[in-house]
Amino acid sequence: MNYSYSIAEQTETALLRFAGQNFEPLPSGGLFWHAQSTLLVADLHFEKMASFARRGQMLPPYDTGMTLSRLEADMRRTGARRLVSLGDTFHRADSSALLTQADRLRLDTLVETAECIWLSGNHDPAPHAIGGTCLPELTLSGLTFVHEPRKGQTGVISGHLHPAARIAVEGRSTRKPCFVHDNRLMILPAYGASTGAINIMSPPFVGLFHWPALEVTMLGRDRTYPVPIKRLVRG
Repeated sequence: MNYSYSIAEQTETALLRFAGQNFEPLPSGGLFWHAQSTLLVADLHFEKMASFARRGQMLPPYDTGMTLSRLEADMRRTGARRLVSLGDTFHRADSSALLTQADRLRLDTLVETAECIWLSGNHDPAPHAIGGTCLPELTLSGLTFVHEPRKGQTGVISGHLHPAARIAVEGRSTRKPCFVHDNRLMILPAYGASTGAINIMSPPFVGLFHWPALEVTMLGRDRTYPVPIKRLVRG
């Protein structure tokens, strides 16, 4: 594949082959598993801005609604019958109590129309009362789903680190959230509207991946696209 042209000129749909399964990476940061009719998301961080506002930081508390709109659109588009959230669904253990009535109704509708599985994360380690099933981790079709990645794991899909990639092309660079895997471990980008991202070449990722096998898929405005490892830069 020729990577000398601009990102905007790429038109093919990126598909991920991981641990013998096919996945569709979505520009929202969600990952659709066709064979299981399952939408995978990580790090929603519902009520993050509301949590900050509660501590006196005057920030607009609209992130939950924006994330829910993204989630509803992905569920409609994919037709997924199951939703798996890979931890940090809420920004704090008590954040479900901060939901507005409108956002709580939207979550209730989601839980009623699809099987929802919420994995515990470091921000929300305890079960929350929004319906669905709360688990510490999930095993499905030989794959393990957890919140935090660890060295030496195989057949694992996780979140937690909010991966991003910076690439340099023809003297210019761009930085976007990304999916990253080495066919043993995959880390999803953060899905929440108010979440940040960490360059995959930074210290938190050291030792997690077998670099020669690394595959990176960056998020674009309307699609996702694979990028060559040789184009990755720090920063």
